[in-house]
Amino acid sequence: MRKKNIMTVLGARPQFIKAAAVSRAIAREDGLVERIIHTGQHYDPGMSDIFFQEMDIPKPAYQLGIGGGPHGAMTGEQLARIEAILMEEKPDWVLVYGDTNSTLAGALAAAKLHIPVAHVEAGLRSHNRRMPEEINRVLTDHISQILFAPTDVAHRQLRREGVADEQIHITGDVMMDVALHYRAMARRPAWFDALGIACGDFLLCTIHRAENTDTEQRMRDIFLGLSASERPVILPLHPRTRNTLRQLGLEPGPQVHLVEPVGYLEMVWLEMHCHAVVTDSGGVQKEAYFHGKPCITLREETEWVELVELGVNTLTGADSERIAQHINRQSARPSTGDIYGDGRAARHIARILADY
Repeated sequence: MRKKNIMTVLGARPQFIKAAAVSRAIAREDGLVERIIHTGQHYDPGMSDIFFQEMDIPKPAYQLGIGGGPHGAMTGEQLARIEAILMEEKPDWVLVYGDTNSTLAGALAAAKLHIPVAHVEAGLRSHNRRMPEEINRVLTDHISQILFAPTDVAHRQLRREGVADEQIHITGDVMMDVALHYRAMARRPAWFDALGIACGDFLLCTIHRAENTDTEQRMRDIFLGLSASERPVILPLHPRTRNTLRQLGLEPGPQVHLVEPVGYLEMVWLEMHCHAVVTDSGGVQKEAYFHGKPCITLREETEWVELVELGVNTLTGADSERIAQHINRQSARPSTGDIYGDGRAARHIARILADY
């Protein structure tokens, strides 16, 4: 029997993490073979190469090196390059993840060539159309043939938008698979001891979304709130955030420790040993929950509404007073449940692709 050819499009850190689980499951399916296109949207070695190495993701068949620049230029160049590859490869499916420009470019290129699209993490909505990620995820969902919804909430959202029920598969969240698989491999960062910070007594912070980093007042207010922390704050710097701090001449308070980007295994260790997480990342919100840590989210809305409803995730936006108030509050440790599945989402996805 001929194997189905899956062409996977990746470009950014969150997608590498999810692909670690799904690519492993695809490799175990007799009826599937996968090749990867890496667009290069995250081109910094600390945001890209290390994830492929640590998480044993298959080496990309294509490295496009398209990173940086305005959204339109980046997406347009990715679209053209991916289209040329798909015309040559003629895969049976194109598999995309999440909500980045690479996601939309891969889905559009496939749809225009009448190649069916499968979307992992379908149905998420922040309901903020000013976010580029929201536009990417909505458009990708509506040109996909298979939509892998991580939760019941995502499934209901897709049905409200008119997506046929037979196209939607509730699989659970592949990031739960990843958290369970790599927890025992967590790696203490080499620089941690030199900070003189006790395990369990620091806040882990990540900031990368354009809505924060591209707005001077929001950045100033966020760092004003962080600098009021009663605990040390460890902030691995996304390249975009580093550039913004440099341009604004912002000097965080002495409690805020700026470090270089960390690999996934180091990030897991920091999440496991912090007091709480402060972030504007969608994926890190869930990782905090997986590791039983409260989360303060530096946004006005989130795609992961169930975490807010559970009371384990607090939205502060860029309000410095609210940030300071919530990071210094003694939050209860959330108890993890099964709202994100049973840790076998990747296996479900691979089986559906093989059987479709």
